[in-house]
Parts: sequence; structure tokens; C-alpha cells
Amino acid sequence: MLRFLPGFLLGTIMSLLLAVNTLFWAVPVYVGILFKLLTPEGSRARDRISRLMAWLAQQWAFCNTWFIQHLIGVEHELRIHADVKPDGQYLVCSNHQTWNDIMVLVKAFGRRAPFFKFFLKQELIWVPVLGPVWWALDYPFMKRHTPSQIKKNPALKGSDLETTRRACARFRNQPGLVLNFLEGTRFTEEKRARQQSPYRHLLRPKAGGFAFALSALGERLNSMLDVTIVYPDGVEGLWGLLSGKVRRVVVEVRQLTVPHEFYTGSYESDPEYRKRFQLWLGEIWVQKDQLIEAIKQEYASKR
Repeated sequence: MLRFLPGFLLGTIMSLLLAVNTLFWAVPVYVGILFKLLTPEGSRARDRISRLMAWLAQQWAFCNTWFIQHLIGVEHELRIHADVKPDGQYLVCSNHQTWNDIMVLVKAFGRRAPFFKFFLKQELIWVPVLGPVWWALDYPFMKRHTPSQIKKNPALKGSDLETTRRACARFRNQPGLVLNFLEGTRFTEEKRARQQSPYRHLLRPKAGGFAFALSALGERLNSMLDVTIVYPDGVEGLWGLLSGKVRRVVVEVRQLTVPHEFYTGSYESDPEYRKRFQLWLGEIWVQKDQLIEAIKQEYASKR
């Protein structure tokens, strides 16, 4: 453990380790990208390459979390109340406070679950270096049309969902764990006040995007996982984590059942569906807010 080192030195060493680890795994990933480009879409060979790519990404992430746990000494308290398997398909919703949440989630699920996938904007496929990696990992790229675009061209209505369904079809034969940060941005007290959020520790969930993802993925999902992340000693950014300021993280995972109607309805065109979906998601968010407060109180009493 290197926590005895001054924060700046520890952060520098950890940053270099993570950079070297990324370069190490980047080589086989880009070789895999070349092979994947040469295989036809939908073929068994491409599915096998996709699985290999996901495995490589998972090893990269696992090494990062190993460094953080064993060299910095971050304590992870994992409270997982869910039956998760490496070959399953899951939809995950989580609160979001810092970029460190990604590494916390990797640590929480480890190798017991598939590697994460994210819904990304279509334009991000052109991002240098990362765009080809996201494509190779079969991250679903979403092409969303604004209300004004749909008003000008009504034929676009519903095309967003169909585009996303086709993107999700690329990993229909693969394990997957699709992650959504429902607040859409990292939580801060300033954002909470600006939103006039009714929650003490959360921003308002973006129900539309989540309904869109749920409908696109469909009932082949094994289950929905509700993840709550709490930093009992306060939230820090990535540098704060790498320089040893984060000591403990609590992660609680609940397995939820999605009502059948939410797989088949239309959030955009059905007002009744939209109302029921918002109420259902709002209740999940109330419970999450109460859970965060309970965990904070639990750790405050231990000090």
C-alpha cells in the first residue's frame, strides 16, 4: 500500500500506472478492431471477436480497480442483493456523483457480471481513439431527433427507437450490462438547488431516456439492477481518488422486476404510459434517496 506517500506523489504514481495499463491493453484491442472490420456483421466469427473484446476491456478495468484497492487502500463495502451471472443481460440504473463511479461499479460487479455498455450519441463514434473502441465493444449508438426536427418531418417519429433497437441487436447473442446514470449529470448541491429537486441526495431522474433504453432492449433482459453509490467521507474527483483522499465506498445493488407494460408501451406518444412510468421511476428514486441518507447516518454514527 502506498497511502503513506504524500498525496501529489501518490497521485502521480497512480496516474502513470493507469496510463501504462491502458497502453498495455490497447494493443490487443486495436488488433481485435482490425479483425472485426474484416468479419461480416451478424456472423458467428464477429460475435466471438466481440466477446473477446469485452473480455479484454474487462481485464483492463479489473487491473485499474486492483491498483486502487491494493495500492491506495480504498475500502469497498459491497451489498449485492441480486443474482448476477457473467453470461446474462442486465439494465443498470445508478446515481452519479463523480467520474470515480465507473471504477466503483467495475469493482462492485467484478467478473460476476458482463462488462459495461453505455448508450452513446451517434456523433461520438467519430471521437479519435475511443470511437473505434466503443464500436468494437458494440456500444449502442443512439441517434435522437429533437421535437423541432420531428415537427418539421413527422416521418422521423419513432425512428430514434428503431435505430437504437438495431444497434442493440448487434449484441443480442452476447452478455451485456447496460449502464444508465439516470440523473444525466453528476450530482452537486448547486445542480440540485437549480433543479429544485425534491430529493435530498439526488437530481431528478430523466425518465424519457431510460424508457427509451428499456423499450429498445426489450424483454430479453434478465433483470434490472438498481445501484446506489455512497462515499461516506465525501465525494472526490479522479485526482482525489488517485491521491488517496477517498477511503471508503458503499455500493448497494437491488434486483428489480420491470412491469411488462414498460417493455411494450410508447413513452413519446402515450401520455398514460408516460405518467405511469414516471411514477414508477419516481418511487425507485424516493427509495434510493432514503437509502443514501440511511447509509450516511450509519457511517456518521461510527465516527
